Amino acid sequence: MSMDTVFRALADASRRQLLDRLHNKNGQTLGELCEGLAMSRQAVTKHLAILEKANVVVSKRQGREKMHFINPVPINDIAERWIGKFERGRLAALADLKRKLEREEK
Repeated sequence: MSMDTVFRALADASRRQLLDRLHNKNGQTLGELCEGLAMSRQAVTKHLAILEKANVVVSKRQGREKMHFINPVPINDIAERWIGKFERGRLAALADLKRKLEREEK
């Protein structure tokens, strides 16, 4: 799965809203995910299909119902690859500043 597919899936506010709902309560049916949303059931289904294609959401049949679960692995891969490398520099700078200030106090 390419990171581009994951980025495209996360680019839409409605899809992020669905992910937030799954983060709050993982393992929901389509009906549960639709509750209280200003989206049609068909629109939610299309958004879920895009999230599943990006492997950010996985579904599993449980009896007659299809349950949807968040898969954090692709999002974590993005965090490690794109966000983590930018944060490392800041964290290192803060650690250096802390050490310098502690030396000055002595």
